Amino acid sequence: MIKALLDMASAPYQATGYINYQWVRGKLRGDPIFKALLEHAIFSDNARVLDLGCGKGLLAAWLLAAEKLANNGAWHHQTRPAQNLNFRGIDINARDVHCGNHALAPIYNERVQLLPGDIRAAEIAAADAVVLLDVLHYIPHADQEKLFDEIRASLKVGSVLLTRVSDARQTFRAMLTRFVDRCVLLTRGFGATPLFFRSLPDWIDNLERRGFAVTAIPMSQSTAFANVMLIARAL
Repeated sequence: MIKALLDMASAPYQATGYINYQWVRGKLRGDPIFKALLEHAIFSDNARVLDLGCGKGLLAAWLLAAEKLANNGAWHHQTRPAQNLNFRGIDINARDVHCGNHALAPIYNERVQLLPGDIRAAEIAAADAVVLLDVLHYIPHADQEKLFDEIRASLKVGSVLLTRVSDARQTFRAMLTRFVDRCVLLTRGFGATPLFFRSLPDWIDNLERRGFAVTAIPMSQSTAFANVMLIARAL
C-alpha cells in the first residue's frame, strides 16, 4: 500500500521535470513524518488545512492521494485517511509554490491553493487545522510566539496545530540539524540567516500556555536529526 501511495502522491510532479520528480519521491519515501501522518488521526473530515511553509505542496499531495486510494477500495492501513480535505499553502519560496501548483492544480483544482508569501502575514481565520513542518526555527522567537497566539485565537476547540520542530537539547543531532538547515539556506540564496531553535520542553510549554494539549512524537527515525512532531489540540 505504501508503494501505491508513493506512486500516486508523486505522479503529479512528473509534469515538473525529472529531477524534481525524483526529489519528491525521495522526500516522500525517506522522511518519516509522511508515514507518521498515516498512523495518527490528526485531521478531521472536511477540514480546511492551512499549510504554513508548504514548499511544493507535498503534504497535500500525500494526504489527497491516500484519500483517493481509500475511495478506490485500495486502502489497507489500520487508520482511515481523512476525507474531503482542502489545502491552502503559503511559502516564501515562489519557485516551490509554482512547482506545487503546476503539479497539483490540474488534478485537485480548488482543493489545493498554494500562494507565495510570508507565513507571519497569513490569514489564519479560515482554517480548521494549521500545519508548520520544519519552518518555525526560521523566524525569530517573538514571531514564533505571535504566530502561536494568532493560531490559537483562530482555532475552535478540538482543532489541531501540527508542527515538527527540532529539540535543541540533543547536542549532536541538534548541531547536525543546524548545519543542514544553514546549508539549505545558503543553497537557496538566503545567506547566513540566523536560526531560532528551542528545547522540546520550551516548545511544549509555549503551546500549553496558549491552551493546547500537546502530544510529542519522536520523528528522527532513519535520520540523524533532532526532530519531534507535536500534535497540539485546542482546548
